[in-house]
Amino acid sequence: MRAEANRRILAYLREHADDMLADLIKLIDLESPTLDKASVDALGAVLADELRGLGAAVEVIPKGEVGDVVRARWNAGPGGVVILSHMDTVWAVGTVADRPTRVEGNRIYGVGAMDMKGGIVIALWALRALRELSLFPAQPISYMLNSDEETGSLHSALEIESEALSHDVVFVTEPPQDGKYKTERKGVSHYNITAKGRAAHAGADHARGINAIEEMAHQILAVQAMTDYAIGTTANVGVIKGGTRGNVVPAEASIEINVRARTRANAKAIHEQIMSLRAIHPEAELVIEGGIGVPPMERTPEIAALFKRAQGLAADMGIEIDEGSTGGGSDGNKTAALGVPTLDGMGIVGDGGHAITEYGEIDSMPERAAIMAAMLREEL
Repeated sequence: MRAEANRRILAYLREHADDMLADLIKLIDLESPTLDKASVDALGAVLADELRGLGAAVEVIPKGEVGDVVRARWNAGPGGVVILSHMDTVWAVGTVADRPTRVEGNRIYGVGAMDMKGGIVIALWALRALRELSLFPAQPISYMLNSDEETGSLHSALEIESEALSHDVVFVTEPPQDGKYKTERKGVSHYNITAKGRAAHAGADHARGINAIEEMAHQILAVQAMTDYAIGTTANVGVIKGGTRGNVVPAEASIEINVRARTRANAKAIHEQIMSLRAIHPEAELVIEGGIGVPPMERTPEIAALFKRAQGLAADMGIEIDEGSTGGGSDGNKTAALGVPTLDGMGIVGDGGHAITEYGEIDSMPERAAIMAAMLREEL
């Protein structure tokens, strides 16, 4: 009975593949860079209307500096599922005019097509299929559309975390990794180190100077050596600044460090390594700032079981899916760190996120929407 209903869902969505594509093109045209509040709010208003049309009780949560958060609920109450998407993209308004959306075979190339307008379309059509086929579940379902994920969800984190804690599981419509659902994401930490020395004339008084760039060179090598591919921890010195003129011993130099770690224990370990760095020159000074940021989304038994459920439902519909991991972070990191089982990568299959080559695979949308719809019907 379950398998038959899920096959009906898949058939319905495949019949509406052209409509899904049309909706994706419409959302791409509604450009929504994170820091353009008016544009994100315009997209949010369109999506709020769509969700009301799907029978949801919709609340628009105002935000001052970024776009408002949109939250839709069906069967309000504790438990059930939260679907998480983000409306913002990394592309400035005007990019669509410069680089128009185009369809080539099974691929749609467009601004935010994969990250993550395609994921929004998948969630909307999963919900629509359940309503149109009279298969909508009785359990609570919440759909949160975040407005500042691309800059770390600083303004919407409280709403995301609160919504996750009041439900049983979280589905995130980020794109999959090479087609694989994401059951593990690395955590992200940021650090800034400043080396302070003493300026001096590079010719007449070189010996009196303390070269901050030389000091920082030692620290860069120490930080880079903290990378351990065997456990999945990386430390990357991505920015360096220092000095004023070639004939001056530099009094100051600074670096920016990006750290990725698979587990909270590993994130803590490299944090302690960085914070314990000491200047090599006895008269130099180091100032270390930063700390652990986005926690890792660790592959817990509960997350593994959630994926296995999705894999089994997909198999009922003749679809093969697999799981994978990624070094990038998402809102799923936050919800998983709260102990709420989270399945990520439920969006459109594609490649080239944040690049001019970004595309989504059109035929993946009905299949991924069918899997999401089937998961929403499952009793948790």
